[in-house]
Amino acid sequence: MSEGAVHLSISGGVASVVFDRPAARNAMTWAMYELLNQICEQLAAETSVRVVTFRGEGGQAFVAGTDIEQFRNFRSGEDGVAYEQQIDECIARLESLPMPTVALVEGWAIGGGLAIATACDFRIATPGSRFGVPIARTLGNCLSVANLARLSAVFGIPRVKRMLMLADVLTADEALVCGFLTQVSEAGEIDAVLASLCERLAALAPVTQRVSKEGLHRLVSHGLPSDADLIRRCYGSDDFREGVSTFLAKRSPAWKGV
Repeated sequence: MSEGAVHLSISGGVASVVFDRPAARNAMTWAMYELLNQICEQLAAETSVRVVTFRGEGGQAFVAGTDIEQFRNFRSGEDGVAYEQQIDECIARLESLPMPTVALVEGWAIGGGLAIATACDFRIATPGSRFGVPIARTLGNCLSVANLARLSAVFGIPRVKRMLMLADVLTADEALVCGFLTQVSEAGEIDAVLASLCERLAALAPVTQRVSKEGLHRLVSHGLPSDADLIRRCYGSDDFREGVSTFLAKRSPAWKGV
């Protein structure tokens, strides 16, 4: 399967970013994360861009996490620490874009895909979209404290516990009720909804938007504790190796707690 791509186009002050690996539900490869990094660096300097949108190719998924095949080569907890740091840096670069950002979700926004959507300022979705981090059922890994803070800020800690500890996947309706989503619209209407939202955002005071966004970011990210010990313990565990091998073999894991 291909390493996928992340595309950028700019028109009329709106930048469109598309995750393009539909055969794998747009699951992110290392190459795609690097392309996303480069695109965010470029956009940060694009003074003519007023709004940035993010969506997945194919209409079936936004991003269905990180490609699990890439975890096959992890040998110790240090690999997990390096991976989570890499993801944190990528998500932080997206989150720090000075202009408003909008995620359009059609289908699955899971794991790393949920982190990307959460780093955006606004999110709209189709009714069948689903949101979660079911790693307690699939891989046996964990999230960084930075991503836990982002999720908790928009979903609340009780829902985040459900997603992480019960492996619950939330519906679009629940994501709308808790404020994670700005709007839920049918697939045939979602592009018009996105265009309308971008038009509203582009018509408002950009300095106010930029300063408000950064102030809110500082509130959420201020003084986060170290998490390397937690990540190292999880990614260095037998359970994580079991999760990766059984996921790729398409069988159920036998968790041992070590």
